[in-house]
Amino acid sequence: MSTPLQTPENGLDLGGALQKPIQRRSFLRYSGATLAVGGLLLAGCDDDDEGDVTAEVQLGTGNVGVLNYAYALEQLEAAFYAQVIATPYTGITADETAALRAIARHEAIHRDFFKAAITRDAPGQIIGNLTPNFSAVTFSSRQSVLETARTFEDLGVAAYNGAGRLIDTSNAAGATYLLLAGKIVSVEARHAAQIRDIIQLGSFANDVVNAVGLDRALTPTEVLAAAQPFIRERINGSQIGS
Repeated sequence: MSTPLQTPENGLDLGGALQKPIQRRSFLRYSGATLAVGGLLLAGCDDDDEGDVTAEVQLGTGNVGVLNYAYALEQLEAAFYAQVIATPYTGITADETAALRAIARHEAIHRDFFKAAITRDAPGQIIGNLTPNFSAVTFSSRQSVLETARTFEDLGVAAYNGAGRLIDTSNAAGATYLLLAGKIVSVEARHAAQIRDIIQLGSFANDVVNAVGLDRALTPTEVLAAAQPFIRERINGSQIGS
């Protein structure tokens, strides 16, 4: 029987990692290594193979499927922000750099957290490293980068909101997964608010929070359809939650 996902009490400290200031060596590992490992060299920026799908990735069923779903999205976000930091857009300010560096670090931690968790609890079912396709993003353009960041962050929040109900909490492991997903989505929401305010001050909740004060939630089908253009592999999430 699988034991609960690791927490600060039993070995995998997500909160502690987020609270530690990032060191130069660690940042280079998050940014440079993220771009290189497992084909994440951003080959998607080549126009020659724009839009090509290299393979199909099946996310799986049950809680493992939900975790792989989150892991896929975190891989995408981590790769995007690593590239943003590696090639800053024209006119980026010191405040914007600091904010984007912090977000890049968080997304790398989230990605590594899910990788470690799935490897521990379901080692034979974890998906591999995905290959991003950022050919539609002009990384030298502030508008292109920030609008893409807003898309990713809003999508991430809506994905976590929509996936919570799919987690089986009938055992201790599932209950822990749901608890930690709640902690991660709160961080993603902070990212979304900050990116939106960088674009336009005061726009942090525009069109994503409804009249009764609730953030939107999207199904895996809706989220993956929006994310698919940015991933070379075809992501199949049809069995998530089943």
